[in-house]
Amino acid sequence: MPKIVDHDARREEIARAACRVVARSGLEGLTLRDVAAEIGFANGALKPYFPTKAALSQAAFSRVFRQTERRITEATRGKRATAALRAFALEVLPLDDNRLDEARVVLPFWQLAVHDPRQAEVNDQAMLSWRSSMRRWLAEGVDDGEIRSDLDPAAAVESLLNFLLGAQGAGVIDAEYNGPRQLRDQLEVQLRGFRP
Repeated sequence: MPKIVDHDARREEIARAACRVVARSGLEGLTLRDVAAEIGFANGALKPYFPTKAALSQAAFSRVFRQTERRITEATRGKRATAALRAFALEVLPLDDNRLDEARVVLPFWQLAVHDPRQAEVNDQAMLSWRSSMRRWLAEGVDDGEIRSDLDPAAAVESLLNFLLGAQGAGVIDAEYNGPRQLRDQLEVQLRGFRP
């Protein structure tokens, strides 16, 4: 009887291994051979799932985004306005080893996205989701009197998003000044700027 393979689970296993390889060795270290070795597969076993390095890197980024989205959903459940914005941001910031590894995956992915429209589209979809949630929480904050009514919502969203995305790089390459405590303090500075 032939072995039944759960192809979705196999793709997830490969993407998880790709994340580990990129976090450890950078995008330059991401090869189908190294990912196969990471999970004990023959090199050719990955090709039906991810035929190219670009497909594999996209899967790794998508996995990081899905993980972050799950944490955000859980952290913001039952929260609104500033509390939701803070909870959201704390899940994005590289505050522990897991999120630092995620940042190590995201940073080289952005480099690919600069020159590859398909990769850029994956990033754009992720950011579209975050912008939508942030706009909603800002509007709730204005309604609740927690956020200034004269605040330009688009500028506020982009300001906070740019801080979070920049913190990905700063947390990885300049941790002495951008460790968990410092990033939390910087977040509070951002949020204070929204208050009436």
